[in-house]
Parts: sequence; structure tokens; C-alpha cells
Amino acid sequence: MKGFAKNILITLLIIFGLVLAASLFYQTPAPAKQISLSELASDIENGQVKSIQVNGNSLNVAGTNGQSYVSQKEAESGIVETLKNYGVTPDELSRVSITVSSAAASNFWINIVLPILLPTVIMILIFYYIMRQARQGVNQAFNFGRANLRLFTSFKDKITFADVAGLKEVKEEMYEIVDFLKNPKKYLDIGAKIPRGVLLIGPPGSGKTMLARAVAGEANVPFFHISASEFVEMFVGVGAARTRDAFATAKRASPAILFIDEIDAVGRERGAGVGGGHDEREQTLNQILVEMDGFDRNTQVIVLAATNRPDILDPALLRPGRFDRRITLDFPDISEREAIIKLHAKGKPLDADIDFRKVAVRTPGFSGADLANLVNEAAILAVQLGKTTIAQQNLYDSIEKVLLGPARKSRIISGKEREITAFHEAGHALVAAGLKDSDPVHKVSIVSRGMAGGYTIKLPTEENRLKTKSQFLAELAVMMGGYAAEEETFKDITTGASNDLKEASSLARLIVTRFGMSDLGPITFGKTEELLFLGKEITTERNYSEATAEKIDEAVAGFLNKAHKTAQKVVASYKEALNKVAKTLLEKETLEGDEFYALIKDLDLSPIEA
Repeated sequence: MKGFAKNILITLLIIFGLVLAASLFYQTPAPAKQISLSELASDIENGQVKSIQVNGNSLNVAGTNGQSYVSQKEAESGIVETLKNYGVTPDELSRVSITVSSAAASNFWINIVLPILLPTVIMILIFYYIMRQARQGVNQAFNFGRANLRLFTSFKDKITFADVAGLKEVKEEMYEIVDFLKNPKKYLDIGAKIPRGVLLIGPPGSGKTMLARAVAGEANVPFFHISASEFVEMFVGVGAARTRDAFATAKRASPAILFIDEIDAVGRERGAGVGGGHDEREQTLNQILVEMDGFDRNTQVIVLAATNRPDILDPALLRPGRFDRRITLDFPDISEREAIIKLHAKGKPLDADIDFRKVAVRTPGFSGADLANLVNEAAILAVQLGKTTIAQQNLYDSIEKVLLGPARKSRIISGKEREITAFHEAGHALVAAGLKDSDPVHKVSIVSRGMAGGYTIKLPTEENRLKTKSQFLAELAVMMGGYAAEEETFKDITTGASNDLKEASSLARLIVTRFGMSDLGPITFGKTEELLFLGKEITTERNYSEATAEKIDEAVAGFLNKAHKTAQKVVASYKEALNKVAKTLLEKETLEGDEFYALIKDLDLSPIEA
């Protein structure tokens, strides 16, 4: 009703505006001089009338002096008879051009019909518009329980496993689903039951939706896509109705795939306190459970669902017979990242010397979506530089843009701040190079990006899923490198190390409470409840005493102090190298890994234990 009233108001305002505009531009012509018949007869006798146009009873008189007059004749008699009655002779009339015109049909429409017809037409149009809006509202009310399913079946949208780089084991697992959709009879003949629901688990950007579409493309079956949040409405029962409609639509099109994205929007564990107790969401979840139980053995519909929070899903959703097949998608390794970058670079003009392997080495922890964005940013950078092909450096620069944000070269900083930043970043790089278990330095820069005044990029030489205690200690010492360099060089510290200290403190606490690498022994402390409110973890259960809390704080402080002393030792031992790297940064602003190690090559830098 609110939109209905709004449409009426808009219509009235448009009509009012048109009328107002017409009134502003329309100018009423100045009326002609009115004269009597006796004055007209006198002017004719004096030879002052050139012509007379008779239009009904109206007389439009043109004088010999160029002036125009208006007069009225008698309704019952003609113009000649009227003028004779006023004493005008035939000879005097013969000198005047007299023309008679009847009222035109257009005048009839303009003067009589149009004033009645136009308002009637306008009212009919307004009434029709109002009725159409009301009819649409009624249709929406009847379609309220319909699911907003999107069908991807055209060749334009069709993708296959060839369009999904990496995920080799995951695709092998999904071939079973494809084979069932293509050849269900051989499975049914042997008495096998294909999984009704497949849950794709992975971090954002890992390719869950793309993989689901690739399954449909390989099997060449309809692919229905809907987000779980589209089931839930403000009215209780609508979500359940839409769920029934979605499953019914998929069954009618079988063999088919029904893909529910972000299923945790409705599949969150029931009765979990915060986030639970939502009648509409729980009814929608119950309906999903019932619908999946309703699949018989011959139903050729596979339900795929995606989530990055499997820990908060309701157990009933994960039991056998529902989403009992769970496939995990992880971040790609170096070989998979190389393949993904090549896939997204296909069709783009590239320099002949592009080495995708080097780009893959610099992007650990990047998801498939991040790598796609990286290639796109490289193309944008190339255009901004006036190039027609994408160069290797464009790809390198796009990595830093994705990680830290665009370069802020126009940011005005004082010479003193620039010097402090140079020594700070040199301290990070030098400590990384001076410790045995630290990752090698790939780049050092004092160019401001995002919120960072400068940055040091360290990357591992090989992919590793596990980290040792010595690697964590080296990482802590590298984080303290900038802090120690400021102390050693300027005998003072600045706020530039605040983010380093924050990250170091978080890592040290994880070493103690989660990884069991402290003197407190192989035990974890604290249990984080997976209750979400506005996207934040709001509760952590303390399963230890206050005395243990003090020991945890002491252990965390011990790791941080040890890392600080290690960083101070490296910086103090190789002060010459620190000065050399900082001065070079002040000159060049950026040092690649090869340039950095060439600077310190002759300074007898022997890595030590953290």
C-alpha cells in the first residue's frame, strides 16, 4: 500500500508539473479593439476599411491603416443587410473585401469536445495505472510462497571441470555425482544409493559455487541456484513454502541439481541460544530436512550446499541420508595457484617473458577469487600505465595492491618520518635474514599502501601445512625487528610498531593457549563458543583458574620478551647492514629480494637461532 500511494502521488505531481509548465509558456494574445456596427459603417463610408472577415456573428475588420478591429453583427441577418441598415451604400461596400468562413470542425473539437474528453481520458489512464498496480500486488501475494530459483542451463553460463583449475581430489570425488546423473541405472541395479546431499565446505572464494556449476555442466543437467537467505521472510511459514516449491521445481526437472548457497543462513543449530529461537528460520530448516527425507530411491535430484561455517550447522542436517557427503575445499597450493592464474590470464595480452610460477610463489594463502582479482588488477594497472600487454611487474604490483591496498605515493610525510620508516622496515628485513627458521625476504618497501607506512614481504620457499615452535619464535622476532631497529638507531620508539606488537601478542597467546608450545605443557586453554552476533564471537569459556590465567600471561610475556631480545641482538650485531639497507631504501624506496640479499652479501651475516 505504501508503494501504491507513492505511485499515485508521483502521477499527480507529474500532471501538476505539466499544467504548470504549460501555463508558464502560454501567453494570452492581446485582445483586438472592439467597435460598434455604427462605427464600422462610418469607417466604411470614409474609406478606412480594407477587408471584413465574417466568422459566425464575429467580424474581424482590417483597416487601411494596418489596424485590426473586432465587431459583432446581428444574428438574424447577413453582413450586407446589416450594413445597409446602417446606411452603407452598395458602392461603398464594393470597395471592401468581404469573406465569410464557417466554424471549422477543429474549433468544435477544441472548444467543445476537448475540454470534456481530455480530463476523461486522463482519469481513465490514472484509474488503469492504479488497477494494474493493485493487480501486481495481488499477484505478488499469490506468488509469495514461490522460490526465487535461478536456472543456469544456457551454453553461455555452462562451465565444466576444465574451467575449474586445481581441486584435483575434489573433482575426482565429484565425478561420482556426475556419473550418477548421467548413468543412474547401473547404480540402481546394484542397489547403491547415491548421496542425496553434498555439503561443500571451504573458506570464502575457494570455488564452492563454481564447482557446483561445473558438476551440472559435466552432467549436462539443469542447475537451480538459490541462496538460503532467500527462503527466510518476515512472515512465518513463507520460508517453508518456498522450500517446498524449490524442491518440487527441481524434482519436475530431474535429473537436476539444486544448489543452496550459504546454507548456514537457515541451517544453524537449533536451540543454540544467540542466533537460535528464530521461528521462521527453524521452520525453514525443518522443511529442508523433511524434503530431503522425501527423496525416494529413484529420485534423480542431487542437493548441493555450500558453507564456510560447518561447525554451526544443525546435527540433523548432517546425519546420513541428508548431507552425509562432506567435501572440503582448501586454499590452493603453489601448483594449483599457478594453474588458476594461467586460467584467468587466458585471452589477455601478456608479455612473452611472463613467469606464472614466480607469481604463484608470492601468493600463499590466496583463494581462487583472490587470484582472479589479482589478474584483473594487473590488467587495470597495465592500462593505467598506457601499455597494451600485461607485464610481470604488473602482476607483482597487483599482489601488493590486493594485500595492502593501492600505493599512496602522493602522501606527504616529513623527512624524519621517512627515515624512521626506512630503518623500521630495514629492521624487519634484517632480522628475517639473520634467523635460521625465518622465511626469506621477497620485498622491502617504504611506499605507503593502505594503512601501512611501509612493508616487508616474507615468503616460504616451499608449501608447508605445519609450523614448528622455532618457526613461530622466528616469526615473533621478525615482528619485533622494526621496534628493535627504532630503539637501536633513534634511542626512542614510535607508534609505527603498534600493529606489529598487536600481531605479535596475538601469535604469542596462540602459541601458549592453542598450540601447547609453552612451559605450561601440552594443554590448550579456553574454549571459544561458536555463537555469533553481528558477525563477532561474543563468548569464550574459561576452563582454567585465575592462577593459571596469570601463568598464561607470564608465558605470553616471556615469548614476547625473548623475541624482543633476539631482534635486539640481530640489529645490534649487524648495525652496518641495517644502515646500508635503510639508506638504500631512502634512495630507491623499494628493494626486491635479490637486491636486498646482494646488499648484505658482503657483510658476513650468519643466521642464528631465534
